[in-house]
Amino acid sequence: MKNDDARPDAGDEAPEDEPRPAGREAARSADRPKAGRRLRVGKVFRLAATAVILGVAGLAAAVVWQFYVTAPWTRDGRVRVQVANIAPQVSGSIVALKVEDNQEVKVGDVLYVIDPFDFEVSVTSAEAEVKNREADLQVKQAQAARRAALSTVSTSVEEKQQYAGTAKIAEAALDSAKAQLAQARKNLERTQVRSTVNGRVTNLLLRVGDFAATGTANVRVIDTDSFWIDGYFEETKMANIRVGASAEMALMGYATPLHGTVESVTLGISTANAAPSTQGLPNVDPVYTWVRLAQRVPVRIRIGRVPPEVRLVAGMTATVVIEDGAGQRPAWAEALRQRFLGLVPPYPDAGSTPK
Repeated sequence: MKNDDARPDAGDEAPEDEPRPAGREAARSADRPKAGRRLRVGKVFRLAATAVILGVAGLAAAVVWQFYVTAPWTRDGRVRVQVANIAPQVSGSIVALKVEDNQEVKVGDVLYVIDPFDFEVSVTSAEAEVKNREADLQVKQAQAARRAALSTVSTSVEEKQQYAGTAKIAEAALDSAKAQLAQARKNLERTQVRSTVNGRVTNLLLRVGDFAATGTANVRVIDTDSFWIDGYFEETKMANIRVGASAEMALMGYATPLHGTVESVTLGISTANAAPSTQGLPNVDPVYTWVRLAQRVPVRIRIGRVPPEVRLVAGMTATVVIEDGAGQRPAWAEALRQRFLGLVPPYPDAGSTPK
């Protein structure tokens, strides 16, 4: 007998779809505004991050442009010095060499000695000539005095004038002999060739027996009191450089910086187009390159106090930083100089006379 209350088999009849719960639909409806807000917030964040990155990049570009293009600093600096070319004022063979290469000398120190024999003979001869002229002058003056004492009956006026003139000629001859004696003594003194500056002998190639010719330099002395630094600044930086501005120089071989002031700015540099041709016309180069490099202008910097551990050598390279046109170093340079230039704060007595 068939049970009507029994459930039908799963295969006999497909179950109807169950209705979705009302709570899930409500939750999804509530999540849609939140997702939209998250998308908007993410978009705003990305735009803000992009703007910040662009701003930082623009600021960095401005700082780099100022630092490398317009700021008054350069790595192209050179230590310069005056060199005294010592030349003899008389000629002769060198009989004594008083200095060695790289030796320190003072003003007036003897560098070498020229054979004085010929000049000693000249002095002796000039002294004898002076004595001769003095004796001759005495005779001529006595003769002129005797003729002047005579009356016109014993001698004529013309004869008196002749004797007086002869005495004047003898006096002039004595003055000439004395001048020749002074010249001979000076030439004898010049056989000792002396240094004209305080400094150091450099590249000494002389030896005893060499011939020294008048006016030909054969000893060179570096003037240690004349050191300065030339900073070769690009023309784009010249607007921020003024005479009298403070400067700081870092030598490549030393951690201790130097300090000084801008002494002068060169007003001219050579240009190839200024050279005239064979016909005297301007010689203008027809080639014009696409990349134009800024010309460099020498700026002379007077060095202040030199620290005892720093040895200045002409030709050394230096990084030069100059205060801006307002009279002080720019803030960006003060903040970045430790990183880029490796400089330290200045000495309190910067700008004093070098020792």
